[in-house]
Amino acid sequence: MKIISSGDRFRALLKEANIRSVDFARLYGVKSQHVNNWFNRGIPPGRIHNIARMLTVSPEWLASGKGPQTPLGLGPGITYDAAETQGIYSVPETLDIELPFHKEAPIAPGETTTHIIEDPDQSIRLPRSHLDSLDINPNDVICITMVGDSMAERIEDGSTVAIDRGLTQVVDGQIYALEHDGMLRIKYLHRIPGNRLRLRSQNSAAYPDEVFSAEQIEAQNIRVIGWVFWWSTLSKKRPQVFD
Repeated sequence: MKIISSGDRFRALLKEANIRSVDFARLYGVKSQHVNNWFNRGIPPGRIHNIARMLTVSPEWLASGKGPQTPLGLGPGITYDAAETQGIYSVPETLDIELPFHKEAPIAPGETTTHIIEDPDQSIRLPRSHLDSLDINPNDVICITMVGDSMAERIEDGSTVAIDRGLTQVVDGQIYALEHDGMLRIKYLHRIPGNRLRLRSQNSAAYPDEVFSAEQIEAQNIRVIGWVFWWSTLSKKRPQVFD
C-alpha cells in the first residue's frame, strides 16, 4: 500500500485549486524544480507552515495527514491566497515571500575548495512590500549568513543578509555580495579607473582596502553575486537588569 506523503497532499491541493506547479513556484518565489521535488520527496519541515497558510489548510494535516484538513473550521470550501484573474495568478501585497538560503560549502567531500550553493533546509520570509518598494524581483533574491566581523558594526557576524541578484552593476559605495574564488564575501564596492575594483570593509581598521585589477578579477574568479539590500542583526548580549 502506498504511503500518502505531504507531497501527495500538496499536489492534490494544487490540482483542486487548478494551480499549476509553475504558477505556484512563481507566487512562492522559488524555482519550479523545488515544487516538483516537494511533490516527490515531501515538503521540507521548514516550509510546511508557510505553504499551509497559503493554501489555508492545517499544517499538521499537510505534514502528516492527521487532524482536520482546514484549520479553525474554515471548510468544506477552501479559500486560497492565490487568486486568478483572466488566467493570471496574483497574491495579496501583504503576503510574505519565502526566500532561499545559500551557503559556502566544499565542492566535494574532503575538499578545501569551496563554492556557493543553495541550502535546501533553510529559508526566510520577508514582506513582499519590502521587495516591491525596491523594485526587486523575488526570484532574484537569495539569503546568506554573514560570517566574520569585517562589516561590524553595521552588519554583525551571524546576521542574515538578503541579496538582489538582479543588480550586479557596481554603484560606488553600495554593499554587495561577492564570490571570490569560491569564498563568500560582503563588502562595499567602488570602481576605480582602469577597470579596477576596490573592496572596502566597515571594520576598515582590521581589514584594509583591497584593490583588484581587471586581470586579477578574472584570475581570482571574483564575481559580483548581487546587491545587499537587507540584513538582520541580533544584539550580542542581553542587558543585565538589577533589582
